[in-house]
Amino acid sequence: MHQQPLLIGTRASRLALWQAEWVQSRLQQLHPGLEVELVKIQTTGDRILDTPLAKIGGKGLFVKEIEEALFDKRIDLAVHSMKDVPTVLPAGLELHCTTERADPRDCLVLARGLTDLTALPHGARIGTSSLRRRAQLLHRRPDLQISDLRGNVDTRLRKMQEQGLHGIVLAAAGLKRLGYEDRIGICLKPDECLPAIGQGALGLECRIDDSTTHALLAPLHHPATAAAVTAERAFLTRLEGGCQVPVAGFAQLLGERLELTGLVARTDGSELLKDTVSGPPADALQLGTNLADTLLQRGADKILGELYGQAGG
Repeated sequence: MHQQPLLIGTRASRLALWQAEWVQSRLQQLHPGLEVELVKIQTTGDRILDTPLAKIGGKGLFVKEIEEALFDKRIDLAVHSMKDVPTVLPAGLELHCTTERADPRDCLVLARGLTDLTALPHGARIGTSSLRRRAQLLHRRPDLQISDLRGNVDTRLRKMQEQGLHGIVLAAAGLKRLGYEDRIGICLKPDECLPAIGQGALGLECRIDDSTTHALLAPLHHPATAAAVTAERAFLTRLEGGCQVPVAGFAQLLGERLELTGLVARTDGSELLKDTVSGPPADALQLGTNLADTLLQRGADKILGELYGQAGG
C-alpha cells in the first residue's frame, strides 16, 4: 500500500481540476484507504492569454511546469488532456496510463436561434484558436469569419456573448465534463470536423521508475483508447506537427481492427488532404506512420513546409 498521500499535479482551470478530481475519486474507489491530494500548478499556457498558441510555442505550454514537478518529486502523477501532450516526452517520464475516451467530437455552441452549420448566415463569425478547426470549417464554409479565441471554457463562452459571435467551437468532452451539455448546438461528426490528436482521452504521466504509482494506475488503463491514441500520436510525430499546423487525426477500434483517419490542411481551408488506414491494434504505431507518409507523398510536405516557413521554423 502507498504510505504517503499520492500527489496529483494539475492545471488550475475548472476543466483540468474536474479531470484530476475524477482520477482522484477513481483511485480512491479502486484502492480504499489511499490518500490522494491535488497539487495545482500554473503553466506558461495559463499565464499567457493574449497571444495565439501557435505564436508562443504550441503544445508543451500546458505541461512543462507540471513535468518539472514530476522530476523534482513534488508530485507523483500528472493528469493531462491527451491533446495537450507533446508527442516527445522528457527522458525519465512516460504516459503510463490512458483512460477510456469520452466523446471525441468537436461541437458548435451557437447563438440563439441557430441550429446548424449550413444554416449559419453568410459571413457568420465563429470563434476558435485552433488552426485545425479553422481550416476544416473554412473548407466547408469559405465565407465564415474566424475570430481567434483563447481561454478556458468559461472564458470562451463569456467572450462569445461579449463579442457577439454567431458560434464557437469547443470539444464536446470538455463541455460535458463541466455540465454544459445543454450549450451544445451541434456535435460535428469526425467526417465533418476531424478531432485533435488524443481529444477526449486523459493521459496519466509519471516517472518511468515509479513502480508504486504504476501499480495504482493499472486498473485505469483502457487498451482500446491507448491503441487509438498511439496511432494518432504516431501520425502527428511523423508529420512533426504541433499547435502551429492544421493536423487532425482520429482512430477507433472497430471489432478487431483499428481504423485511423488523418488530415493535413491549409489554414484557409483551400486544400485539405485526408486518408484512412486500418490494421491490427498491435500495429498502431506503424499505422500512424504509414498514414502520415501517404499524406506527405500526396503534398502534405509542401503544405507543412510553407506553414513552418511562415512560423519562422
